[in-house]
Amino acid sequence: MADIPADLNGEIKRVIVEALNLDTPPEDILDDAPLFGEGLGLDSIDALEIAMVLEKRFAIKVQPDKETKKYFFSIATLADLVRQRLAGVS
Repeated sequence: MADIPADLNGEIKRVIVEALNLDTPPEDILDDAPLFGEGLGLDSIDALEIAMVLEKRFAIKVQPDKETKKYFFSIATLADLVRQRLAGVS
């Protein structure tokens, strides 16, 4: 099992900002703010990119399907998904 970074939310923010070339600094993204729509304004293509970078960064499997879609709401929910996958919970 891989180690979970102490600041997992911050790490996810940094990975997303870098992967999507966002103008928003990671520290300006609120943990519970929506990533899509009225939040950061991301779209489904961004969701696929996020899934790929999380898989690469944390060596986990993230299929953006109906089961995992709920985790793509915010940084906090993505962190929950990463923690579960790192712990071996599907």
